[in-house]
Amino acid sequence: MEEKGTDRSETIVLSESDDYYVELSEYLEVLSNSQRLKILKILEKSPKEVRKIAAEIDTSYENTKKHLDKLLSTGLIRKEAGLGQATSKGVHPVWKYSLVPGAMEAIVRNLGLFSNIRINPVDPELRTKLDAVRGQVAEELLAPAPSLVLLGGPEDGKVFLLSGHEIRVGRIDPKHPGSGDPSGDVILSADYTAVSRISKPHGKLINENGQWFIEDGGSTGGTMVNSATVTADKRIPLQDGDLIELAKGIYGAKLLVIMPAQA
Repeated sequence: MEEKGTDRSETIVLSESDDYYVELSEYLEVLSNSQRLKILKILEKSPKEVRKIAAEIDTSYENTKKHLDKLLSTGLIRKEAGLGQATSKGVHPVWKYSLVPGAMEAIVRNLGLFSNIRINPVDPELRTKLDAVRGQVAEELLAPAPSLVLLGGPEDGKVFLLSGHEIRVGRIDPKHPGSGDPSGDVILSADYTAVSRISKPHGKLINENGQWFIEDGGSTGGTMVNSATVTADKRIPLQDGDLIELAKGIYGAKLLVIMPAQA
């Protein structure tokens, strides 16, 4: 077990880039506004035109349009031509805004990755801003659920939300299609061939009183947490920023652990 006080959170390192930090700051600026978070929540239900959105967030048409333009710049929402309500003068075309499929998952992924990157230590304001936005988004927009983000391979960026007591982890098994629960288990595509099939799971995630653990299921490729091998007879506690590896190489899978403080 990891000794108390050991820093296990910094699992990803990026070379310093001025453009990266500028774009990260701009992204955080967009999500730091509570009105924009409300708009995302509204659009999660159904597409809406500007005036209806303005009425729901109780602000002017002009302010709403500015918020929508900011959200469009992040790729989280889109606008498409639609028809407005019928009036005495007929029906007129309007722009309707909607959430891009996977937008909520993208926010979870991006903020999780940003939080576990070694931010330039000479820019503490950016780190403070990142932590504040992540907390605000979790509180206003997303359930504070632990999650795993798949890194690399054909399903790069896929997010698995963790809930319940026990979750099986493995590759899809075409010969036993009912062996995994798509709504609860962490099931990877057939392309991750070094990962054991879900019918004899590669590993398991266990929730004990709010603390998540991982154990290996006797897999051929093995399971590692931050490069440390997980043995079949020992559960390893998971913390925010841990990197789980299911087998090594290009046909294995890497999963970034995101544990919101609220969870």
